[in-house]
Amino acid sequence: MARAKRHFQVFAKPAGSICNLDCDYCYYLNKKNLYPDEYSVPMSKDLLEEYIVQHIQAFPGSVINFSWHGGEPTLLGLDYFRRIVALQRKHCPPGRHITNGIQTNGILLDEDWCRFLAAEGISVGLSLDGPQKLHDRHRVTRGRQPTHQKVMQAYHLLQKHHIFFDILCVVHAHNVQYPIEIYRFFKQNKAPYIGFLPLVEPSPDSETGVSSRSVPADAFGNFLCAIFDEWKQFDIGKVKVQVFEETIRTILGQEQALCVFRKTCGELPVIEHNGDFYACDHFVDAEHFLGNIQTTPLLELLESPAQREFGQAKADTLPHYCRACEVRAMCNGECPKNRLRHTPDGEAGLNYLCAGYKRFFNHCRPFVAKLAALWRQKHIQSQTQSARTTTKIGRNDPCPCGSGRKYKKCCIDK
Repeated sequence: MARAKRHFQVFAKPAGSICNLDCDYCYYLNKKNLYPDEYSVPMSKDLLEEYIVQHIQAFPGSVINFSWHGGEPTLLGLDYFRRIVALQRKHCPPGRHITNGIQTNGILLDEDWCRFLAAEGISVGLSLDGPQKLHDRHRVTRGRQPTHQKVMQAYHLLQKHHIFFDILCVVHAHNVQYPIEIYRFFKQNKAPYIGFLPLVEPSPDSETGVSSRSVPADAFGNFLCAIFDEWKQFDIGKVKVQVFEETIRTILGQEQALCVFRKTCGELPVIEHNGDFYACDHFVDAEHFLGNIQTTPLLELLESPAQREFGQAKADTLPHYCRACEVRAMCNGECPKNRLRHTPDGEAGLNYLCAGYKRFFNHCRPFVAKLAALWRQKHIQSQTQSARTTTKIGRNDPCPCGSGRKYKKCCIDK
């Protein structure tokens, strides 16, 4: 059976854009305008099963990953997700394994939800913008009521039930001023993994080209540098910060896990509640609508020329200014949705956040390079020790560390 030629992560939105919050900066709430006649219609049982079957059949790896997004997916109710898991078990072939992740605002998570998530090994992404005074500035209910207290209740429930979760913190024009306060808040609450998402809202009528809520590029760079310095001094090996992990991966010559830093994109499409397929979560619009899985199989949509061209365009449209940048390998022009500026020589396509990322990557690169070198050394020593215990190595044999020297001239005494 044919499968996709590369791994993918579909953002499945069985509830569409429906949400119980009215966050000021949410980019997905207005997607309801794409479906004015079916705004509150969730993905049907039959379509849900069809999607799960197609996803399993198309996924190239032995471990098949599902990602459930919205809107707010927990609005569908716990029984809906029990059905998801049951359908996955029904259709999972022998020798393959299925994992699930869910992105949530946490408002509806309770003991029942957390018992289910823990029992099924479902990972959680929790949206939380820092301490109460910062979080509640934009993350509010439809009645403009604060949400921090309820999110923290969910936070502690996830901890209580030993559910793996990561934090998604949106960084905007206000909370960017408080990097250490935000970081220490997460650290004090024993956050296992923190992702910082810079808010960039295009606004053609603004002098800056972005909304007043958008994070200033320089300020975002300073924000990351301040947190990095604190992490470097106190928390290496204790706290994981997504952008720091990505930087280390680059230094080690590994492919970035975060799509915005990869050379190309197109591996995170969206399936809407009615089966519509869009090229990317940030490009759910008529221009980037590629079909519906009820008429065109998911595999064909993933491998379609249009989806390939969308992903390749990220690299092909990178300005010459960026191609010559000393930190290009770490950034690769970041997300195409943020390429709102012109380069110093007038070429279009410069990322709005360029100055901030350049400052951060240049700031952390020397230390990260040393950290990566230590990691390589430990990895080589571990491999060498393993080879010693499993294979008898002669003094004149090539050293198992791969140096090209004889064992007696290299690692024999290590």
